[in-house]
Amino acid sequence: MFRLETEVDKGRRELLRRRLLDTNTAASPVLRALRGTPAERELPLHVWALDSAGDLAGGLVGHTWTTWLHVTYLWVADLHRGSGLGSRLLAEGERVAREERGCRASRLETWDFQAPGFYRKRGYEVVCVVPDYPPGTTEYTLTKQLR
Repeated sequence: MFRLETEVDKGRRELLRRRLLDTNTAASPVLRALRGTPAERELPLHVWALDSAGDLAGGLVGHTWTTWLHVTYLWVADLHRGSGLGSRLLAEGERVAREERGCRASRLETWDFQAPGFYRKRGYEVVCVVPDYPPGTTEYTLTKQLR
């Protein structure tokens, strides 16, 4: 018999995370080799673009883990769209990941109404399509080799 609960519980969440980490480490030689090394930790990577008044014109927020850059957010203010700022932000994030952190690849998610074409033009390839997520929208996962 089990009792199922649906409450949010930070203590149990952390216990579950640790147990899953232990299970994954035991099952994967790659993850086992990472344990205790600097590559095991996610490191934040942020790139900001400020206009002449010091206001936020755009930015990239992500993190690096092992040899991967994960782009979480990339945004450019309406006023600056089409100026190449998004390309500059992405290129700088990729440069930092590649040259300063040894990353060999990048990944991100985007919706069909956002920027899949933007990323494809910059060398990203679609590796996953999730239709109707959320309903009426398609989500794409894209990756790129950083050379």
